[in-house]
Amino acid sequence: MRISHEAIYQSLFIEGRGALKRELVTCLRTGRALRRPRARSRNKPGGHVTADVVLSERPAEAADRAVPGHWEGDLIIGTGRSAIGTIVERSSRSTILVHLPRTEGWGEQPYVKNGPSLGGYGALAMNAALSASMTTLPEQLRKTLTWDRGKELSGHAQFSVETGTKVFFADPHSPWQRPTNENTNGLLRQYFPKGTDLSRWSAEDLEAIAHALNNRPRKVLKWKTPAEVFEEQLRSLHQPGVASTD
Repeated sequence: MRISHEAIYQSLFIEGRGALKRELVTCLRTGRALRRPRARSRNKPGGHVTADVVLSERPAEAADRAVPGHWEGDLIIGTGRSAIGTIVERSSRSTILVHLPRTEGWGEQPYVKNGPSLGGYGALAMNAALSASMTTLPEQLRKTLTWDRGKELSGHAQFSVETGTKVFFADPHSPWQRPTNENTNGLLRQYFPKGTDLSRWSAEDLEAIAHALNNRPRKVLKWKTPAEVFEEQLRSLHQPGVASTD
């Protein structure tokens, strides 16, 4: 008999009447007592997510961690509509943190729903910051980017033109379709606790934190660091027989 991990999780939460028992919560890194079960989602495009950029259209090689250059991304959200962009390479687990400073005019007027975004991660600001980060990479190592359905990347078509990186969107409410990024965001909460204003960290701060995370040995990488694996990927681009578009 085979039992899915979802069935195990649900049995633990049902036993605790919808929440984990206190002694179990203390064993969790996140300390999260409540859990929302994974729902079945339909691959239904909508808004900025058109049929050609849903996850099922992503190249098959992106699912294989043997092929570098495929990234996952999302935002970490803090108080006051502050945010930090996180992008993680699936093969090496190398992480880039994207600085998203609040734009001019923030705090001078009340927030208006559907009004201009001044939090630093409106579509235009997000495109500019994300493009600046991705274009520091060799073209061969920025093939695809898988994002959730947040509207901050509604300008993905222009982003793809500027970077050559094709964007694909996960299904609604399906964070497990970006597992590398979700795991990394959990690690980053060590540096960015929930309930804090993320605008307090400068671009230099984010670079230092990414450096620390990328130099942490990982069991999944046979105790190499993401930085070491990413460096191996860079060296492989210059080996004889490896195609280059430079």
